[in-house]
Amino acid sequence: MTHVRSMLCVIALACCGVAFAADDLGSAPVKINKIDGLVTDLKGMTLYTFDKDVAGDGKSACNGPCAALWPPFAAGANEVMGADFKVITRDDGAKQWAYKGKPLYLYSKDTKPGDKTGNNFNSVWHELHFSISR
Repeated sequence: MTHVRSMLCVIALACCGVAFAADDLGSAPVKINKIDGLVTDLKGMTLYTFDKDVAGDGKSACNGPCAALWPPFAAGANEVMGADFKVITRDDGAKQWAYKGKPLYLYSKDTKPGDKTGNNFNSVWHELHFSISR
């Protein structure tokens, strides 16, 4: 019976657009997926970090025109944070996901799931990648 309840909870959360990340992602219930070690949003779009962001300071160094090219990975009001995933408040008041204190971004020039065209852009943008497969 406990197994059935657990499965029902997982199904219910999946229907609400919540994905559970595995071990190396801190088991955080956020809108992420992991495909062959690459961390993406639920649509399969690559997530990136920015070297100019200071881990743990709760701020994004990418605002204005930068944020148009590198859209923040938005966090909704009712989403749940986990051990490694936290929500920061941007300068414009919008909420953004951060992993281990580093804000997460999408890249506007990635046009389809699995694109990683922003990786190593200007040597300061990096895909979020893990070697342990899910």
